Amino acid sequence: MRSVKIALLGCGTVGSEVVRLLREQDADLTARIGARLELAGIAVRRPGRQRGTIDPALFTTDALGLVKRDDVDVVIEVVGGIEPARTWLTEALRAGKSVVTANKALLAEDGAALHDAAAEGNADLYYEASVAGAIPLLRPLRESLHGDRVTRVTGIVNGTTNFILSSMDATGAGFGEALDEATELGYAEADPTADVEGFDAAAKAAILASLAFHTRVTAADVFREGMTGVTAGDMASAKAMGCTIKLLCIAQRGPDAKGQESVSVRVHPAMIPRTHPLAGVGDAFNAVFVEAEAAGQLMFYGRGAGGTPTASAVLGDIVAAARNRLTGTRAPSESSYAHLPIRPIGEAETRYHISLDVAERPGVLAAVAGVFAKHDVSIATVRQSGRSEDAQLIIVTHAAPDANLAATVAELGKLDIVRSIASVLRVEGGDQ
Repeated sequence: MRSVKIALLGCGTVGSEVVRLLREQDADLTARIGARLELAGIAVRRPGRQRGTIDPALFTTDALGLVKRDDVDVVIEVVGGIEPARTWLTEALRAGKSVVTANKALLAEDGAALHDAAAEGNADLYYEASVAGAIPLLRPLRESLHGDRVTRVTGIVNGTTNFILSSMDATGAGFGEALDEATELGYAEADPTADVEGFDAAAKAAILASLAFHTRVTAADVFREGMTGVTAGDMASAKAMGCTIKLLCIAQRGPDAKGQESVSVRVHPAMIPRTHPLAGVGDAFNAVFVEAEAAGQLMFYGRGAGGTPTASAVLGDIVAAARNRLTGTRAPSESSYAHLPIRPIGEAETRYHISLDVAERPGVLAAVAGVFAKHDVSIATVRQSGRSEDAQLIIVTHAAPDANLAATVAELGKLDIVRSIASVLRVEGGDQ
């Protein structure tokens, strides 16, 4: 029986789990594929570091040399970052080697280079592990829903931020306290910027939008707003409305202001009704809600990060790539025929929840309402609480272009009757 030889780039949390699963499931994987998966080498930065029972002879610091070896069939990349990963993978693909990667940052910044190299080398490019860990999500978008028209993808795709917001919702804690808890439990990195500022989710949103809408979308096309400004008071307001707050990635296809078909992709914290399927997604779990014209509403849920769940997705791609090599077939190639323009955030229709600290005197409500009317923003609900210096207006709008809403907020901040704008949050789902 012939073997399929694998080059593994990286042996950290995910890479070491890939090696473990390859060993433990060797017999089953061989039976499923019809050939044995054999590690040809593992590229690491520090080959002398202890890595359990892995044969030290497999380790090398020459990643490019390993990729170029004639006997390598499949290259697995779990190092991350843009360079040198881009060089390694384009070299492999152009040489006709199958590539399996979990590199969301590279795919979101320059996935076009990888897809072009795959087409040039007539090679497979798989990246299920780049979004939502073990959740089988990209293949359904890439294959199962290929005959349908996906209109919207809404998801919780970052486990760290979801843990923090779930903790704030459950305990009433502030952002700082919840972040400290996430760090203690190992959910947050020492530098959590990529997570809490939305960079990680934006990269994943770009990948999802590209697949869903057959259009090349990069991380630079995604509107991004982090969740560090979400307060315990915001959570309390959300609860009072029957909502919770989640950091969402939202990709939507539809007409722009001129009626032209376009794509809107954004990442930001948002209030959602507790009746929404995503509202109950707690802890560090991920979930993605897909809406398509024929299939209707679909939800994908599971562990979105961690060594073992991510390695599970990597192995699924390895099996597919190995089978294709044995049969002489290819995975579905990139589908970017639509070439839809990206709609700027200012044209995206959304709703706002705005909390204003105001002076308690006659005419306040009329003055505030006049600003909304001036910018063609319709108010859905108004709630006033407190008296004197503690007076507060809580306003929820109907859907309007984001630019109109932003202009409204900017002008409200200039009114002498508005002491401060306590919070501004977008609202998704429902019509509360």
